[in-house]
Amino acid sequence: MQNIKKTLVTSFALFSLFFGAGNLIFPPLLGFQSGNMWWLVAIGFSISAVIVPILGIFAHAKLQGTIFDFGKKVGTKFSIIYSLLIYLIAASLPSPRTASVTHEIAIKPFFDTPYLYTSIAYFTLVFLFAINRSKILNILGKILTPTIIIILLAIIGVTLFTFDLNFGTTTFRNPFSKGILEGYQTFDAIAAVVVGGVIIVSININNKKDSYEEKRVLIRRAGWLSGFALFLIYAGLIITGALMHNEFSETISRTELLNGISKNTLGDTANFLLSILVSLACFTTAVGVVTGTADFIKHLSKGSKKAFYATAFIGCLLGVVMGQFNVNSIIQFAVPALMFIYPLTIILILLNVVPEKYGSSQVFKIVVITTLLFSIPDFIDSIGFSSTAIKNYIPLSNYNIGWILPALLSFVIANLIKKTTRE
Repeated sequence: MQNIKKTLVTSFALFSLFFGAGNLIFPPLLGFQSGNMWWLVAIGFSISAVIVPILGIFAHAKLQGTIFDFGKKVGTKFSIIYSLLIYLIAASLPSPRTASVTHEIAIKPFFDTPYLYTSIAYFTLVFLFAINRSKILNILGKILTPTIIIILLAIIGVTLFTFDLNFGTTTFRNPFSKGILEGYQTFDAIAAVVVGGVIIVSININNKKDSYEEKRVLIRRAGWLSGFALFLIYAGLIITGALMHNEFSETISRTELLNGISKNTLGDTANFLLSILVSLACFTTAVGVVTGTADFIKHLSKGSKKAFYATAFIGCLLGVVMGQFNVNSIIQFAVPALMFIYPLTIILILLNVVPEKYGSSQVFKIVVITTLLFSIPDFIDSIGFSSTAIKNYIPLSNYNIGWILPALLSFVIANLIKKTTRE
């Protein structure tokens, strides 16, 4: 019974880490546009938004370190640059996006005010909470997540039992790869790398008497359980969106669709409650990103409080600047950064999960360099230039995942070279 309780508590902690309120806007529109291919989209989305992040937690359990340790086998300078890039992206894109989501889901339906006013007020509060380290948000987070889950399950349940199982036709040319790429936008693999270590430390503290192997078993069980719960929520929202393909305009935005689905299933009161809850959950996420970024710079600056305050201020300033754009614009801004950093993050997670004998420093370097090189064409396309001439020679590149096979091949070759050299 004690082991079951530990597993459930740890599972909820992991679930809460990845269940960002801002992520809720992606699955419904994916389903809405996927039609009868919703299941293929759901599988693709789950690979990048569920399986890879959970593997990131397993990697942290093995490393027992921080984001810096993910890339240290490549080199110290690489790891520092990678860490700084991750924090810069987190402060510039997903953090401001929480302000835009809050504006569109909780402010815009009731007040005719500019995004800028919301982002200024929002990040002023984020800065105050970040520098004061309030425990209120931790307590609030424990209440918000289960409440949002209950409302979402109600929405999914009402949809499944009241709407005809008519999914329509897909608008996607490649539903599977579309699901994978949309999963990038959750930033959950990055979340696993950035704050997964905090979860592991917490597990170690709460289970001091357990052996190392017992802790690993606990993390493994809790990881797969939380991953399954995430899959059910995401898949449920994708199905919900697919079943409502005739209820809304084809040009509807992500936040408008979430609001519309909520109203159609549970009514105005529940929709208003969901709007408030999602906004509060978004706020806790933004505070976490800003505080985490400031902590990292403080650590690099040998504990300087000035560095912490300055970083928190710059993070909030970036939030105000980017938060004045609508959600769709921020999502588009994020594409180039994600096309560059996400493949690298996925590869670092996978390399840190494989057994030690297959993940030497040499293997890390070869696979990382290969991944970076073969990610360049997708990055070039994402900033408005054409790389068709290059992509024609790279398998899967038409799906914007041309880095996968070269990375896998380089991993095999690097290990064969290592084995041959040793012999």
